[in-house]
Amino acid sequence: MQALKELFFKHIAQTSDSPILLEIERADGVYLYDNTGKSYLDLISGISVNSLGHSHPRIIKAATEQINKNMHLMVYGEYIQQPQVKLATKLAELTNQKLDSTYFVNSGSEAVEAAIKLAKRYTGKKEIIACENAYHGSTHAALSLISHKEYTKKFEPLLTDISFIRFNHPEDAVFIKNKTACVIIEPIQGEAGYIPATFEFLKAIKEACDKNGSLLIFDEVQTGMGRTGSFFAYQSFGIIPDILVLAKAFGGGMPLGAFISSKKIMDSLSKDPALGHITTFGGHPVCCATSMEAIKIIEEEKLISQIAEKEKLFRNLLKHKKIIEVRGKGLMLAIQLDSFDTVKKCISYCLEKGVIIDWFLFCDSAIRISPPLIISNTQIEFSCKTLVDALNNL
Repeated sequence: MQALKELFFKHIAQTSDSPILLEIERADGVYLYDNTGKSYLDLISGISVNSLGHSHPRIIKAATEQINKNMHLMVYGEYIQQPQVKLATKLAELTNQKLDSTYFVNSGSEAVEAAIKLAKRYTGKKEIIACENAYHGSTHAALSLISHKEYTKKFEPLLTDISFIRFNHPEDAVFIKNKTACVIIEPIQGEAGYIPATFEFLKAIKEACDKNGSLLIFDEVQTGMGRTGSFFAYQSFGIIPDILVLAKAFGGGMPLGAFISSKKIMDSLSKDPALGHITTFGGHPVCCATSMEAIKIIEEEKLISQIAEKEKLFRNLLKHKKIIEVRGKGLMLAIQLDSFDTVKKCISYCLEKGVIIDWFLFCDSAIRISPPLIISNTQIEFSCKTLVDALNNL
């Protein structure tokens, strides 16, 4: 039989000409194990997905129990399914009933697509405003919200009526007009290199949206589920969006996304036309069951209350003359270096020593740190020592 690596290149569609090529056989806690048994401390959580680590026994139990009851039954919204109802009810509780209607989908990109559809349908307007250097997904409409032409130009024409404003420039709120259906913002820009929004910026955007009858969408695909020190990042700003987008860690390791709004806004998708948005697998009962269990674990183990201390430990230990800055919030940190070449060398060194790190799509001179929330202080100390050693060995 052909080697697995050879079959990988032969039959798995490639996204780049330089995949990492770790052959992972199992994963447990904060570690991945390759086909030789070597362990790797996962500092990126599958890009902010595995916030409770890998193979959490309670997540596996929740999935298994639901599988033994039923899996897919019907397209979303037609049958009353307990896992969906329980999860949506819990989300309304977590948002203090401000966002009390949830539509479950499969991924972040789909949630973004549906959120802008909802905004256009509810407002009757066409213009969508996004931020420069934002990333909201790779499907066609989500791609239209990316300002980097080198990333999008080969896929044009994209959606029309898209405008871009500068992130963290409150004065750009003047570009929000009566014709604007929505403004979509990441409370912490992800692929730009974990850049937190300022309160002044979000406040100005929210006020301009309210004034012009436009909806404010917060893309919390990466920031949700406690990663930044509050259950949702918007809660630390005290600014409530009209639509909240979730995915990644939201599924507890399973594929699940959602866009959440008020019932008044969300109901506009159900008529004129009916079935204004439909999905076959969105809200899959197994995914909803694991999501609900993930929320319970975060609450019962008080993981969010530990985030600030763990962030502080990372910042205290990541000291080196080659580190320009450490930015971000909570366990969503970027280590800014001088070049992509330096980042690549650090990634290779750390991989050899058993630590997985990564870079950013629109900021290749910084290292991504997004570990499982369950990472221990000892594991933080080991990973930081490895990173500093990597810089010392350049």
